[in-house]
Parts: sequence; C-alpha cells; structure tokens
Amino acid sequence: MSLRRLLLPLLLLCLSLPASANLFDQRPAASPIGAPLNNSSDFLPVREAFKLSLVSSDAQAVTLRFVAAEGYYLYRHRFNFSVEPADLVLGDAQLPAGEAKHDEFFGDVEVYYGVLDIRVPLDNPDNRPLRLQVGYQGCADKGLCYPPETEYIEIGDMPAATSNDVAPVATGWNWKELALFFLGGLALTFTPCVLPMLPILSGVVLRGQLGGLRSLTLSLAYVLPMAACFAILGTLMGLFGAGLNLQARLQSAWVLVPFAAFFAFFALAMFGLFELRLPRFISEPLDRLAGKTHGGSHLNAALLGVLSSLLVSPCVSAPLAGALLYISASGDALGGGLKLLALGLGMGTPLVLFAVGGGALLPKTGTWMVSVRNAFGVLLLAVSVWLLERVLPGSLSLALWGLLAGGVAVFLGALEFGPKTHRQKLGQIAGLALLVYALAAWVGALQGASDPLKPLGQLQAGTSQNSAKSGAWQTLSSPAELDAALAEAKADGQPLLLDWYADWCISCKVIEREVFGNAEVGSKLAGWRLIRFDITESNAAQRALLDRYKLFGPPAIQLFAGNGDELLDLRVVGEVNAATFAGRLEQASSRQAGR
Repeated sequence: MSLRRLLLPLLLLCLSLPASANLFDQRPAASPIGAPLNNSSDFLPVREAFKLSLVSSDAQAVTLRFVAAEGYYLYRHRFNFSVEPADLVLGDAQLPAGEAKHDEFFGDVEVYYGVLDIRVPLDNPDNRPLRLQVGYQGCADKGLCYPPETEYIEIGDMPAATSNDVAPVATGWNWKELALFFLGGLALTFTPCVLPMLPILSGVVLRGQLGGLRSLTLSLAYVLPMAACFAILGTLMGLFGAGLNLQARLQSAWVLVPFAAFFAFFALAMFGLFELRLPRFISEPLDRLAGKTHGGSHLNAALLGVLSSLLVSPCVSAPLAGALLYISASGDALGGGLKLLALGLGMGTPLVLFAVGGGALLPKTGTWMVSVRNAFGVLLLAVSVWLLERVLPGSLSLALWGLLAGGVAVFLGALEFGPKTHRQKLGQIAGLALLVYALAAWVGALQGASDPLKPLGQLQAGTSQNSAKSGAWQTLSSPAELDAALAEAKADGQPLLLDWYADWCISCKVIEREVFGNAEVGSKLAGWRLIRFDITESNAAQRALLDRYKLFGPPAIQLFAGNGDELLDLRVVGEVNAATFAGRLEQASSRQAGR
C-alpha cells in the first residue's frame, strides 16, 4: 500500500474530504514506441471480460454470478435490474462491498474484481417463468472502458435454490487506517472546539484532583463513552450508508453546491467570524443536565462524556461529515464503527494525559491554537473548491484555487514589510510562494488552463497547441455525421484523427488532458482534421458503429490518411502516453509525405 493511500484517511478527517481510498491509484504505463502499434488485441470482448451466469433462483430471490477476467473490473453503481412480466416485483440488489477507487474526474466509486455474487430479491410466489434484464458496465486496468451492457437471463422452470447465501462482505479497514483516524482525532483535539472539554474533565469529573490511578480510571470513563458515541454513528453509516450510495450522488450540482456551501460556512466559523453553538432549546437542557451531574463516580463521568460529545459536535461537524462520507462508501459496519472509535479515542487521548499528568503533559494554550483553527478553515475552503470543480468550468476552478492561495498568502504576511520575528519571516516566505502560485493560476485561467497542478501548462504549448484545443475539435454523435465527415476529409485529401469518447470513460479524460493537451502532440496535429465521436448515450446505432470498426469501447484513436484509408497499425485502443502517440503521428505524417 502506497504512502499516499495510507495518508488519505487522515486527509479526509482534516480536510473533510468526501472521498474514499485509492485516490492515487497508479495507471499502467502505455506501451513503448517499439511495441506493436495496433493494440486492439490487448483487450477481450465484453462478454469474455465479464461472464454472467445464474447461480440459483427460487420464489424469493435470484442469485447471479459475474466473473471478471484478470485486469478487468465492474462498477458497483452501474448495475441495474428489471424483470418481465412487469407485475413481478424486484427488491434492491444485495451487493457486497467493493474496492474503493477515486478518480479526479468522476469522484469516488466502488468496483469489483474477480468473482461477484449478487442476490436480487424477488416476489414470485407462483414460480412463474421470467426474463431478468441485467445492466452493468466495466473497464480494463489497461485503460479501456466498455459501454454500458445489457444481458437477459431466461428463467423457466426455476430449480430449487441450492443456497441463498451471498458472498461475505469484505471488511473495509486495517490497522494502518485505524491509526490514521486516531491521528485525525488527535489533530481535532487541539482546536478551540474540543479543548473546552478540559475544564469539564478537571473541574467536574476529577474535582480538581489530577494524577493517580483514580484520575486515570475516571478520565477513561469520561472518554470511552464519548468515543463510543462516534463508533455507533460509524456503525450505522456502515450499515445503511452504502445503500444510500452517497458517493455516487455526489455528482450532481444540486448536491455538490450545497455541500460546498456547507464546508465554506464551517470555514468561516473556524476563522472566528461567528461561533457555532447548538440551538438554545437543545443546549440549555444539556447544560442543566450536565450541571446536575456530579463528578467523582465512574457512572457520572460516563454520562458527562456522552453529554460533552453532544455539546462539542457543532464544531467538529464538518470533519465528521467527511469521515462519514468516507465510511459510507465501504458498506462495512464493523470497519465504520472501529474507524470512528479510533477518531474518538484520538480526541480523548490528550484529555486522559491531562488527567494523569496535568498541564505538564500537554502544550500550553496560546495563539498557536488560533493558527490551528485557521488552518482547518483553509482546508475546509479547499474542500469547497474541490467539490465545485465538478460543476464549474475548469478555468474558473483554477481561478478559485488561485484566489484561495492568494488569500492565504495575504494572511501569512506576504505583502507586509517591516521588522519581523523569525517565525513571521518563515510565514512570509511561505506566503510569497503561495502568492506566486496564485498569480500563475490566474494567468493560466485567463489562457484557458484548468489543471491546478500545472497552472501554466497551457502556455507552454504555444500557438501550435491551440490547433488541438477543444475549439478545433468537431464533436459528432451519429454514424451519418461521421460518414459525412470522413467523406469530406477524403474529398479534401486531408488526414483525419477520430477520437472515440464518452462522458463515463475515465481514460478518455486522461487522454484529452495529458495527450491532446501536450505541446509536442499539438505541434504534430497541424493539418489534421480532428473528429471526436461521443458515444456517451451508447445507443444501438453507436454500438453498431463500434462493431463496424471492431472496437470494444472508448478510448480509441483512429488515424485516416488523406485517401480515406485507416492506418490500421497505428490505431490506439486504451490509454496511451503523449510521447508514444507523438511517435505514431510522426509515422503517419511520414507516410503521408511518401517517405
């Protein structure tokens, strides 16, 4: 497991990032130029890549089995089922937890490798014959996405079910993840949200008597129920969160914009613009109950721990929301409970240390706590921008990243000059670096760039790259339009590049940004007619067109000479890197010139 994947849960807690693990999955490298050029044979037909069979059926359920070939996977959120006759009723399909994947373009998804058993509840008391329609979609690790596929299973005289068991749900946790959740809780402790629990612990629970075995047991009685409250919440989200499919729902502007506003609201609270409190009709009864609860006994300490977790919950709501979204993708009740238990224990550990050793074991309060609070506020604003990236134009998103970096730079004193302490000088240096990034982001945004990691990447391509921008592409979606474009290019003697694309194709986005947006590739596309065929809808006519060219799905790139013939040996299927594709364009140009 890579270091980035290990750090991701901690980032989720600190940034409240609603994402699952595998954010930094590595994509396989494209074939070198010396390898065989037409790589269509590297991929299996869809029915060979994903083999569907009937395991068992009875009056209450149908159990199906998918077997994905090695290196191929199925998307959890792309399954759909229907049945004929229509008066039969299907329940919600029972899917085990899959492997979490994250993609910068499409967010968080779950996928299945290998064998997958699916139990579909069915109300068919008379055991009538039926026709089950199964919809699914999968991809290959090498970078090919198959169009959405539909298969039909005819069930006549249904045999008695051999087993109604469903494949066990895989646990979605490990010790390293729990350690990172613990560290996330520890970080949350040193904020003005949680440290107010120290006076409750010392004054009420311990009655001012710090140190000794009794202080240790009382503080544990206070902290453990608080952590248990979080664990219960994590368990419930693990049980029911996967059914809500929150990650898949986080693709709509109607969901993303309110979530972004939610995190921005909490960021402003972190900056001290206002104080978050429970409504008075809730907080006042809790305060009265806490005031009537006397310390000194383990039972009362436990009750105060539960009440304290409720009183501080508004302050930690944003990080907690991010953690719950992360857990919801796993569908693992045990793992969800353990992760939030670790979070609660991390928040409570400094309280136990305080009870045992007093202030000697904890850092002194001071202005540094304000810095920690402000840092959390910046991270929450970053989450807001990250969410809005999916619904805003790329250049506007890059401008927002620049605005965030510029704002942090100003608060770090980048533009303030005069006598400074060594710490202030270090802050100013960091601020100047962020200010330079902000300026680069704004310039890049004005030039149409969209990648926050390469804000000036668009400028490096020069004029030659502009010919390969989206403005020079002609997007088509019907076979008739494509035939007309091919005929027109042949009549003009112009070479044509045909890019097969779909919105649900992750690798298509990678090629669009990293290959067609590359300076070297852009310089070699001058003179080519650029056609992008969009098969997002994946209707019958589009699929027939795929069959005509013997393609399984996007991404795929075909190069046609000026005489209209395809250069078959230069065809690309799946992902390709910029250097390899530039080499193929050079070979194509050489043939055009007759060299």
